[in-house]
Amino acid sequence: MRKLAPMRRPWFSSEPVDEQFFETAPQILRATFAVPRPAEEVWAELVSDDPLAWCSILDGVRWTSPRPFGVGTTRSVTSMKGLNVIDERFFRWEEGRRKSFHAIRSTLPAFRRFAEDYLVEPDGDGRARMTWTIAFEPLPIARPTVPVNRRILSSLFRDSRKHYEGR
Repeated sequence: MRKLAPMRRPWFSSEPVDEQFFETAPQILRATFAVPRPAEEVWAELVSDDPLAWCSILDGVRWTSPRPFGVGTTRSVTSMKGLNVIDERFFRWEEGRRKSFHAIRSTLPAFRRFAEDYLVEPDGDGRARMTWTIAFEPLPIARPTVPVNRRILSSLFRDSRKHYEGR
């Protein structure tokens, strides 16, 4: 019996952004978490080999650049039971404090531009505050799916709130 080759998926390119996009994007989601751990621990978890493992829609996050990480670092994220894969490039990296990426390409034709920003700040004795911003501009064909995409992306915040704050 002949083995079938795995099906190749199409890729859809996304446009790059800069830090202004987190204030000007057509769609912006933002959440802040009070974390009862030091900022250094929160940062270490976000740059670990398995970051965001607590987020139920994420199947895996794989760094595709070697350490040490910085501006230009890349990673690949698989989500929703393999339905979508997004390749990302970090355009801002303030070690121990902040990192921001934009999507390079994805396997779903959903976004013209997509980016995330993670800000980790000390917040008193042994505590931290983490602010996560997701910003996107849908492709015209995907505009009707914006409410669904917002709900799906908001699950990242719900899972993170449970992870960080125990709620």
